[in-house]
Amino acid sequence: QVQVVESGGGLVQPGGSLRLSCAASGRIFKINVLGWYRQAPGKQRELVAAITSGETTNYADSVKGRFTISRDDAKNTVYLQMNSLKPEDTAVYYCNVQGLKLSMAPFNAWGQGTQVTVSS
Repeated sequence: QVQVVESGGGLVQPGGSLRLSCAASGRIFKINVLGWYRQAPGKQRELVAAITSGETTNYADSVKGRFTISRDDAKNTVYLQMNSLKPEDTAVYYCNVQGLKLSMAPFNAWGQGTQVTVSS
């Protein structure tokens, strides 16, 4: 079993910053892809940012230049630095982790979500 836990969400004013963290644990052999998704009420879940081995990154157009994704392989942790936040960034943010278990079976695990609210 692989567990994924997000933290760092909260209430922030427009123009402010937040840093989200996501830690994966369990019988993990290797993490290949880490991603942040978000879902606002009445909206479909969308990819915000993803990072692979070798620091290859992918960002949604709406967050380019404002958000930065990074990873710490020693801690099986991924971060999302969110700057210049806008009200439209308000959503529940979910962490997605893909890789291989110790058995070499692939896994695709999701966290429980953390709420980000941007409002004055």
